[in-house]
Amino acid sequence: MTRSPDALMLFAAGFGTRMGDLTKDRPKPLIEVAGKPLIDHALEFVNELNPQHVVANLHYRADQLSAHLAPKGVLLSNEAPDILETGGGLRAALPLLVTNPVFTMNSDAIWAGPNPLTLLQSAWDPQRMDALLMCIPTSQTIGHTGQGDFIADQDGRITRGHGLVYGGAQILKTDGLQAFPQKAFSLNLLWDQMLDQDRLFALEYPGRWCDVGRPEGIALAEGLLADV
Repeated sequence: MTRSPDALMLFAAGFGTRMGDLTKDRPKPLIEVAGKPLIDHALEFVNELNPQHVVANLHYRADQLSAHLAPKGVLLSNEAPDILETGGGLRAALPLLVTNPVFTMNSDAIWAGPNPLTLLQSAWDPQRMDALLMCIPTSQTIGHTGQGDFIADQDGRITRGHGLVYGGAQILKTDGLQAFPQKAFSLNLLWDQMLDQDRLFALEYPGRWCDVGRPEGIALAEGLLADV
């Protein structure tokens, strides 16, 4: 296992049902924010990191995403006939990712501030951590209505609770994925195992973050980018 991850998984397979009519004819990662697709905003951070392997999982409107991502050098993990959720999707993509641990990143958020991936890379400590999640204090989020997913102690070790929102970027050891018998499952199951072993950590993002899960999130994200 390498100390610093050299592979990244982009989650791009979802149906985007909360986006309503906007995703009737295209996948959510191709919805434009400030003149370019959501997934391209994520790829800017990925390209700065420059990992050896970049993989995206595809399911809904896979042909459109394939046409957009393949010329950019992104390897494609097609989920068919069924979508595999985050845990199952990551496990299916492991042969393409090759290395362990890996970065993962969602493609439906806008970050205003430093690159969350390079921040994670600098803080990663595999001796203490099985996963390091980039989290945002609720006061620094835009378009997010929840109270948060985690609380952290002074060392960054986290438990379930209110205060920090998981932003959709992390470093994760993938060994535990093989233990789950189901084909489709959430990474929350793996996180719960890490929680039980006190091996789940968070890094607090110093900038702002916008959830683009609903149509109104587009204008909020564009406003955020205009302020940068």
